[in-house]
Amino acid sequence: MSEPRLEIHPDPHAAARAGAEAFAAEARAAVEARGRFSVALSGGTAPREMYSLLADDPRIPWDAVHLFWGDERCVPPHHPRSNYAMAYEAFIRRVPIPEANVHRMRGELPAEEGAARYREELAAFFGPGIPRFDVVHLGLGPDAHTCSLFPFDPLLRGRTLPVAPALMRELGEPRITFTFPVVNAAARVEMFVVGEGKAEVVWKVLRGPLDPFRLPAQLVRPVDGEYVWIVDRAAAGGLSSTRIPQSTSS
Repeated sequence: MSEPRLEIHPDPHAAARAGAEAFAAEARAAVEARGRFSVALSGGTAPREMYSLLADDPRIPWDAVHLFWGDERCVPPHHPRSNYAMAYEAFIRRVPIPEANVHRMRGELPAEEGAARYREELAAFFGPGIPRFDVVHLGLGPDAHTCSLFPFDPLLRGRTLPVAPALMRELGEPRITFTFPVVNAAARVEMFVVGEGKAEVVWKVLRGPLDPFRLPAQLVRPVDGEYVWIVDRAAAGGLSSTRIPQSTSS
């Protein structure tokens, strides 16, 4: 299993640029090698700047890029809390990507139905079984959740369904989410985290005791893929002495 490689950047803007550069490079490499690039996007606010930079990069072969999502809130597609809406406003509406290449989760449906529909969409694109994405983007919640895989949730033990209904209990908000087998099957997993407010949870996930049902992000361990954390110095916090391999940008 892959150990994480930590990239520490000076500030959120530098981290966003690094993430956008990685997206462009991975897209070009995948299209050259296999004719298409499959990427699962993350939600929330942290990756917004990274995604917005994609619209200004003429090197990305959008006609062969296929966008998926790692999780979605059960809201309409242009709702302010929709992960799809964030990405649409940040870059999708500004780039020449074919509509058929945008594989959004149907958050307007009940979670069970939306999850079932997305399993069908993945099977139609990848074939049966657990899909292997070229890249899966992840974010990190203050409780160490990633996708919509929350502490102590039975979904953390899931090994069969690639996509499942989930619930954010604090808000009573139903969601649709990838499970860890999908995340860990990817050729490259990127965890994007910025801001001093995430320093404590970053330390817990990377340096703290192994406690994956309290800290779900510890369950991210690509089976035979690359695992990269793209963080800024504020989020890196007390990791300066970590034994995890580091590369620090200037």
